[in-house]
Amino acid sequence: MRTRLLATSLRAAAASRAHSSAHPALARFASGHAHPQETFEQFTERYVAFFQEAEDLFEVQRGLNNCFAHDLVPAPAVVEAALRAARRVDDYATAVRIFEGVREKVENKTQYQAYLDELRGVREELGVETKEELFPEP
Repeated sequence: MRTRLLATSLRAAAASRAHSSAHPALARFASGHAHPQETFEQFTERYVAFFQEAEDLFEVQRGLNNCFAHDLVPAPAVVEAALRAARRVDDYATAVRIFEGVREKVENKTQYQAYLDELRGVREELGVETKEELFPEP
């Protein structure tokens, strides 16, 4: 089994090298990002629109994974759209996890608190609590 897996991996690597040398322009294009040189405002608009159109839990979670994979903290408008999408598909756990993601992305507790303050009305409207509120430390 291990030998077969290794052989398959080696064939795939060789085929990849052969393909990239045969079509260098295509390889460079394919390896680029789908949205190069996107401004923060364009990023925000794209993800707000994405979450407004998300129809099921898979789409919401895929969008969150993609959004949080970038080297920036999403704008409050994106977080709000994601929260509304999570509640629309009836997944409270994902809504709570959104705030955990924000907490991990921000640089300090003050920034996290600013997000909580900014989104307080939406949180109350949707009935979403943070992990810290659900499980307070003694």
